[in-house]
Amino acid sequence: MNLKIKVAASAILLMVGTVALAAPHLTPQQCNEYPFKQPVGEITHAQLQQELAELEATGYNPTANDVYYPRNLQKAERMLRIEYRHDCRPNITGGKTAG
Repeated sequence: MNLKIKVAASAILLMVGTVALAAPHLTPQQCNEYPFKQPVGEITHAQLQQELAELEATGYNPTANDVYYPRNLQKAERMLRIEYRHDCRPNITGGKTAG
């Protein structure tokens, strides 16, 4: 029974990862929101929930009995930074911003 649960959980994580990769890129609004831009003032509960959702979209699971914490969290944060750089920074070609 335990093996079946692990297989099912792995399949779900694989599907979530596939959906995250197939999902559209960050929108301009998302690029200008927390966690990509440091907020001024206190961080709200809604902003923390948004950050957690972004981390979970990369495959991070905060509820798992994670023996590799904080390494898995740091990996998810790196993946978010890569996504941000890909989707939010202007393309530079020949010293000029493309577009």
